[in-house]
Amino acid sequence: MTTEAAPAPPTTNHQSPATPSGPLSGVRVLDLSRVLAGPWATQTLADLGAEVIKIERPGAGDDTRHWGPPFTTRTDGSKGDAAYFLCANRGKKSVELDISTPQGAAAVGALVATCDVLVENFKTGGLKKYGLDHAALSAINPRLVYCSITGFGQDGPDAHRAGYDYMIQAMGGLMSVTGQPDGAPGAEPMKVGVAVADLFTGLYASNAILAALLHARATGQGQHIDIALFDVQAAMLANQAANYFVSGKSPTRMGNAHPNLAPYQPFPCTDGMVVIAVGNDGQFRALAQALGAPGLGADPRFLTNALRIEHRAAMTAELSALTAGLGMKALMAALEAAGVPCGPVNTIDQVFEEPQAKHRRLVVEQARPDLSGPVRTVASPIRMSVTPVAYDRAPPALGADTDEVLGRLAPNRG
Repeated sequence: MTTEAAPAPPTTNHQSPATPSGPLSGVRVLDLSRVLAGPWATQTLADLGAEVIKIERPGAGDDTRHWGPPFTTRTDGSKGDAAYFLCANRGKKSVELDISTPQGAAAVGALVATCDVLVENFKTGGLKKYGLDHAALSAINPRLVYCSITGFGQDGPDAHRAGYDYMIQAMGGLMSVTGQPDGAPGAEPMKVGVAVADLFTGLYASNAILAALLHARATGQGQHIDIALFDVQAAMLANQAANYFVSGKSPTRMGNAHPNLAPYQPFPCTDGMVVIAVGNDGQFRALAQALGAPGLGADPRFLTNALRIEHRAAMTAELSALTAGLGMKALMAALEAAGVPCGPVNTIDQVFEEPQAKHRRLVVEQARPDLSGPVRTVASPIRMSVTPVAYDRAPPALGADTDEVLGRLAPNRG
C-alpha cells in the first residue's frame, strides 16, 4: 500500500492487506455514486478485487440505506440499513465525508492522487463547484479514469435533466414493448420488475472502466467516461430497435409473446406456468411430439417460424389446451427429454431453492458486527478459473472505514 500524494499507476498494488486478491488487485476506486447504477458498477469492480472506497454523506449516507422496508436489524434491536442498500454495496469501504466543504473536497483530492478510478453520478457539472470535476482531478492524477453516470449524458439539450430508472424505461421505449397488448385485460405500458436501466448502465460503466484502465496501463493516460441511462436504454432495445430499423414499424406490447419467435412464452399447467422457448422448426416438431400431438408439427400453418408467428393465436390456443391438464414437473420432464428448452415461472423464493442455484452457490452470506444476523446477497455471476471472485467484505456500515482510509491515504488533507 502507499500513502504518497503523487499519482500511482494502475499496476501499483496499493491495497491494504485486508483487501482480497483478485484480477483487479492493485486497483483503487473512489466511489462518489449512490443509489444503483454507479454502485452496481463499483460493486462489480469490488467483486473482482479492486479496493473500492465509498464516499457517503455524514449522518445519512447513500439514499438507499433508507429505502425500505424491509430493513436489517442491529444487534441492539434498532433499525439498520434497508435491504436495497445491501444489494449493490458489497465489498466496499465506507467513508463519511462532506464534499461540499473545503476540507471534504481537499480530502477527495488527496484520495484521488492515490486512486486509479473515480465513479460519480451527480448531475452534469454538479461537481465542478467543489473543484471535483474531471478537469480538476485529472490535473492531480493524469492517469485517473473518471466515470460520470448521468441520466442524459454530458451534452445535448437534456444534459441538465435528472434521470431515474423508471422515467428512462418510459422515455427510452422499453415500456412501449412491455405489458399486455391493447385490448387485453390489464393493458398498459409496464415497467420491468427490477431497475434494468440502472443495472445495465452499471454493467456498461464497469466494462468501459476496465477498457480505460487497460489504456491507462499502456499509455499512462486517463480519460473521462460519459455514460448516460438514456443511451443505455436505447442500446438495450437490441432486436426491437433492429426490428424498427428494418421494418419501419414501431414494435408494440405483446404481453409474454416474443416478437420474432413462436412459441416463445409461458403456457398454463395445473399448478403454475412453464415457459416454452422454441428456437427452430425442429424444436417445434419435437414439442408437438412430446405433447402427444405430432399432427401439430406437420400442420401447414405451423411448419416454419414465420408461419407460426402469422398464426400465433391459433397455435397458442392449441398448445395451451394440451399443457393445461399437465403438472409443471411432468411437462418439463417431457420437454427436456425431447430437447425442448423450458423452465418454470418461479417466485423469488423458488429461484434460490432451485438445485442449480444451490449448486452454483448463488446466495452469499457475510457477517457484519453491527447487525443481528448475516447479510445475504446474490453472488456475482462471474466465474473465473484462476482469479475467482472473493466475498471478504459485507456491505459496510456507514462510516465504518473513515478513520482507516483517511488516516492511511489522506493524512495531510487539512
